[in-house]
Amino acid sequence: MVIDTKNDFEKAMHKAKLQSLLARMQWEKPELLSFYEVTDLIKPTKETYLGMKTIPIKDIIGSEGRHRDFSPSFYPKKHELSSRWQSIDRADKSNITLPSISVYKLGDKYFVRDGNHRVSVAKSLGIEFIDAEVVALDSKIKLEKGMTLQKIKKEVVDYERKRFIENYHPDYLDIENIVFTSPGSYPELVKHILVHKYYINQDKDYEISFETAAKSWEKKVYKPIVNYIRSSHLLKAYPGNTEADAYLWVVQHWDNMKHEQNKNDIPIENASNDYKQKFGNDSFKRKLKHWLSKLFKN
Repeated sequence: MVIDTKNDFEKAMHKAKLQSLLARMQWEKPELLSFYEVTDLIKPTKETYLGMKTIPIKDIIGSEGRHRDFSPSFYPKKHELSSRWQSIDRADKSNITLPSISVYKLGDKYFVRDGNHRVSVAKSLGIEFIDAEVVALDSKIKLEKGMTLQKIKKEVVDYERKRFIENYHPDYLDIENIVFTSPGSYPELVKHILVHKYYINQDKDYEISFETAAKSWEKKVYKPIVNYIRSSHLLKAYPGNTEADAYLWVVQHWDNMKHEQNKNDIPIENASNDYKQKFGNDSFKRKLKHWLSKLFKN
């Protein structure tokens, strides 16, 4: 029997190109999810060895180290993969038993640690299940097939906002308008309020509440900075971001300026203007031009 592995590989690459084109038309990155990028967002804290399992290939959504080599459906994207890919294809069609793959499990989904080519070949052959050595990581975020990194970021931000509201019940703040779009922002907000609380407590012989500190922070720190952000039109260069996002950018830039210049009396207006000058002007246009050049190259 003649096994045409070259034709199998070319068909699989053609599917990867079609998927890549479709992803770009939807303004998405045509790549598998990166295990390290996802765990950097989700930040799992516990690891459990589950041993050998038979897992659905459809639930494999990412890779530890080869996420740029395969499409989101695990079709090969590079000709350099052909030799290894075809050898596995030939072995599968010759009924040769191959070693199990190894994966990380996050929620109900999987990321390949070892065996990316085996997953790709199995996907191309229409195989539905594969044997895998599984290590599970805990996750508060529900992952789903087809999720992009941007969608995962949104899930993380939504989870952090929910936790902030559950823990601090901030109905005493204008919480409807204090909205962030980047992971880690709500925990950072808590730090800002606690730092403000620390300074308020310096001349008091009792401990003020988080609520009292938060109200003071909003009135004396947050709103003045946001008002200046509005008047300077900083957000025009950052469509999709919020005033709360800009507040964190400016405060971080302010802290950096004070550290670099060894001064503690730099006005926040100076920091906002400096930030806008360095990062705001025509920023979106530059990003769009860069994205378009990548999209249409070759």
